[in-house]
Amino acid sequence: MYHQQGMTNPQLIRPVAAGTPPELAVTRSRVRPLPHDLCKEASKRLGVLCLLAAALWVVATVLDHVAMRAMGVPSNGLPVSDYIATVSVAVSLALYWYSRKDLQRPQFILDLGLVYMVYTAAALGLMMHWGPVTDRHVEIFPMITWVGAVVLMFAAIVPNSPAKTLIAALIAVTMNPLGMLIAAARGIEFGPLSNVLLMHYPDYLLAGVAVVISHVVTRLGQKVDKARDMGSYQLITLIGRGGMGEVWRARHRMLTRDAAIKLIQPEVLGRVSGKDSTVIQRRFEQEAKATASLRSPHTIGLYDFGVSENGVFYYVMELLDGIDLETLVRKFGPQPAARVVYILRQVCRSLGDAHNNGLIHRDIKPTNIFLCRMGNEYDYAKVLDFGLVKVLESSEPQMTGANATTGTPAYMAPELAMGTPNIDGRTDLYGLGCVAYWLLTGSMVFEEKGSAAMMLAHLQKVPVPPSQRTELPVPEALDRAVLMCLAKTPEGRPASAEAFARMLESTTSSGSWTTENAERWWLIHRPENVGVIQEDIPSMSIQASASRTT
Repeated sequence: MYHQQGMTNPQLIRPVAAGTPPELAVTRSRVRPLPHDLCKEASKRLGVLCLLAAALWVVATVLDHVAMRAMGVPSNGLPVSDYIATVSVAVSLALYWYSRKDLQRPQFILDLGLVYMVYTAAALGLMMHWGPVTDRHVEIFPMITWVGAVVLMFAAIVPNSPAKTLIAALIAVTMNPLGMLIAAARGIEFGPLSNVLLMHYPDYLLAGVAVVISHVVTRLGQKVDKARDMGSYQLITLIGRGGMGEVWRARHRMLTRDAAIKLIQPEVLGRVSGKDSTVIQRRFEQEAKATASLRSPHTIGLYDFGVSENGVFYYVMELLDGIDLETLVRKFGPQPAARVVYILRQVCRSLGDAHNNGLIHRDIKPTNIFLCRMGNEYDYAKVLDFGLVKVLESSEPQMTGANATTGTPAYMAPELAMGTPNIDGRTDLYGLGCVAYWLLTGSMVFEEKGSAAMMLAHLQKVPVPPSQRTELPVPEALDRAVLMCLAKTPEGRPASAEAFARMLESTTSSGSWTTENAERWWLIHRPENVGVIQEDIPSMSIQASASRTT
């Protein structure tokens, strides 16, 4: 597998939480903390544990009253255990609410979890040894209590560092002896002081077991941390996941520059074997090489690629600030013809560069075209995801078979649907025509259910002109240009991306989309002001390149 020459040692970096100061991010620590996302998941589990504890406190209190009544024990008002249970329910619900509210500091939530564990142990210890002062003697024997069970549960479900776990566990199991001393002060006889240790030393042994469990869980998290080392970059947060790989937000160790890292996990390769595994690895490598060979500013930039220490193949791309074309239309509706032309002409420059370098994208669709801000330029189009790229006139074996169907059915050229081996750049122009249709109308060219029906429609049906499927004005010349791209045969389409760009120049008789128009739109609708976009589309920071259809 290819490994870029001169790539830095992947052991020098580790994933960090988003927002980590650069001076802390670049410092190598001998002890790896748990990764940010694993801490976040653990803090969510703590919230669930708190909710479960609140329910158990209520149920246990009710059942205690039912049992006392069944045994004929007279009730002398609310016992102390009821007050302890009420406070415990309130504390549990408060921590549950806080764990859901403060999502940016998961490690702090886990530290609060240790405090909560100590409080729960204190409540259980006090309830266990609180008894009527008429009981002058209590039988003493070694026993494992609920406190020991709670300590073990927290060590396994809510991991923390072994040192913190040891301290918190020792304090927690000491709550039982403390409860005995309080009961002794109230007149309950426990005999000599050594009985306190005799009764509860098993819980202290469980505290030691909890430290071992914490150590094991922490080491597993650290192995996950180490497995994410990618060259000179630190993985921060997962952006998207698909059948072929993952996309992560990352930061350069020395430059503190954010980037996007696409990788293919070993378990993906583990699901296939033999030749299939090799094909997947080579396809990923081919995507990186193809993207790196392109020089158009409208093609996603590639910074680095290689193989991590544990065999994960990855490459590092520029991190884009914007929105993909599918989300643009879903959130803001069909776009004006002038803006569509402005976007399409930029995409043509990217495709023209690719085609001139002997590359065909083969998966042009709205999610693979990103509209972003680049410095002080707005509506800057970037073409993404060359994962299905085909190399023209190359002796190198292709990554798909002669009759393989690749791409996305809703935007697939008829020759791709037929598995035709001899294709050229006009295949991408068909996909671009489908994208233009989507931008102008807010609808796909054919509204069919199922992949087979969709591909059959592209093979046989005649598309309705875009102007007939939108209330916005679409110039006749633009109608003709889009329908020409949607011709069933490559011969009926524009000869090249450059030729299509020239056709687009004269299609908007109602004016052009200016830089002022673009800047005004972004100032009003920029993603920071449209939070629902960022919530709905994980690709807001880069792209959903891992979720293509193959």
